[in-house]
Amino acid sequence: MFEKRNQKKEEKRLRKLELQENKFNRIKPSTNVIFNVILAVLAAICIIPFVFVLIISLTDEQALVMNGYRFIPEKLSLHAYQYILSSGAKILKSYGVTITVTVLGTIIGLLLTGTYAYALSRKTFAYRKFFTKLIAIPMLFSGGMVASYLVISQFLKLRNSIWVLILPIALNSFNIIVLRTFFSTSIPDAVVESAKIDGASEWRLFFQIVIPMALPGIATIGLFLTLGYWNDWFNAMLYMDGDAIIPLQYLLIKIETNLEFIVNNTAQLGVSGVAVAQTMPKETIKMAIVVISTVPIIFAYPFFQQYFVNGLTIGAVKE
Repeated sequence: MFEKRNQKKEEKRLRKLELQENKFNRIKPSTNVIFNVILAVLAAICIIPFVFVLIISLTDEQALVMNGYRFIPEKLSLHAYQYILSSGAKILKSYGVTITVTVLGTIIGLLLTGTYAYALSRKTFAYRKFFTKLIAIPMLFSGGMVASYLVISQFLKLRNSIWVLILPIALNSFNIIVLRTFFSTSIPDAVVESAKIDGASEWRLFFQIVIPMALPGIATIGLFLTLGYWNDWFNAMLYMDGDAIIPLQYLLIKIETNLEFIVNNTAQLGVSGVAVAQTMPKETIKMAIVVISTVPIIFAYPFFQQYFVNGLTIGAVKE
């Protein structure tokens, strides 16, 4: 009898708690509409600028000069894209270089960052404090551009090789700290100890147990690395002499620079130079460059989106 009464009391208590929880978690229809409107406005604020850039890149240069920037252009033109694609083989080659650098760099960066961060996340690692300080120092102090240039070009002999576009940005202190915190908060010590008792080696433990459990954090760092490699042009400008191996971003910058030089020096180029400058898409080509360099990387987001928020929020919590 007493057991049944206690059971009924417990059931009533649980029902009350559930009702209270549902009461606090319930959102009114009017509030839900307001939130949806706010989120829709924020989404539009993010999307509309890119759509506007795309429209301008498809606008005729003369119509743009006469009428200014408009969402509905008077005349459409592909002249800007034709001018960029006139490079032909150079564009395709630069795309290939950028894709290769992005894929290899992301894989190498994830491997280096993941192993470094995992070692720091384990309390049994003897040199944990030393290597934590080692990655914290570059976040506060830098050797400067001259020192970096001398080390990479003279000491490491990476100049004019594809590795100079990969290795300098493969390891980042911020990425290590985020992933280290993710490992320490998401990988229980009991799981690691159980795997070691079962005879798992450190490599098998890392690749078969830790990585599947840490996919949100790894995907977040992977997205950071992918964007960093795709948008990098500065290393190519510093360490590449010829046009044999140049990424897409640097090629597009060179095209824009050459165009500005022609436009700004028409007086020195003579009559033919003036005629060429008048037919060049001065403004639309800048927007076309943005579109060409942005559209491919957009396709990377769906692969990371489901992990991104979870990985970034968990990894951002300090120990």
